[in-house]
Amino acid sequence: MTQIRIFPDSTALSTAAAALFMAAAKTAVSQNGRFLVALSGGSTPLALFQQLRQPAYAQIPWQQTHVFWGDERLVPPTDPGSNYGQAYDALLRHVPIPAAHIHRAKGELEAAAAVADYAAQLRAMAEDDSPFPRFDLAIMGMGDDGHTASLFPGPIPSAENTQPVMAVTAFYETRPAHRLTLTPQVFNDARQVIFLVTGAQKAAAVTAVLHGTHDPEKWPAQRIQPRQGQLIWFLDEAAGGNANGKRQTA
Repeated sequence: MTQIRIFPDSTALSTAAAALFMAAAKTAVSQNGRFLVALSGGSTPLALFQQLRQPAYAQIPWQQTHVFWGDERLVPPTDPGSNYGQAYDALLRHVPIPAAHIHRAKGELEAAAAVADYAAQLRAMAEDDSPFPRFDLAIMGMGDDGHTASLFPGPIPSAENTQPVMAVTAFYETRPAHRLTLTPQVFNDARQVIFLVTGAQKAAAVTAVLHGTHDPEKWPAQRIQPRQGQLIWFLDEAAGGNANGKRQTA
């Protein structure tokens, strides 16, 4: 089931997302003894990260939380482009999460080695013989071209359907991508997936992804359809003005 929630501004959106994060963490720990979350990079989740370190969210069970990332650039963790570095500076260094529970993709490695290492980290947290764990929450963003994580427009590579994590080294627009990403099979196994999308520049993509023709090669965000989980789109008014969603007052 897909829900669409439209907020008056990005601040209200981030506050609601933080409340959902805390509720999901408490539920997961109560039911399974741990909370597994995949974070997103980019500018939109920064406000969420900064919210989560505030005293109002002190009840988040950080000691039982395990953090992964939906994608990562192939750069060292100290590089300004590192998704891990962004989340560490904005959130993780401020909360009592055990260092061993921070499962970063090692972007400083060569692509194949980084993929193998991240796949091993996923497998180590998996139940039974699965190659990856079932995430309790996956936080995702979307570009104005409809890309999400490092799933870009164009022909869908076979690795998306056969591997939990893959390298993305082809050219994207006019520059090499040099990234690794979780694949839709991991996102679509999550118990809950939330998209955080803000800004008028993304409104056309939001409308196309949610209400347009199904064309997952053109609109990669359409590839995210949880099989047994919940999908919620958090949109600010600028991005979601043309979406058919429930408008929130706070």
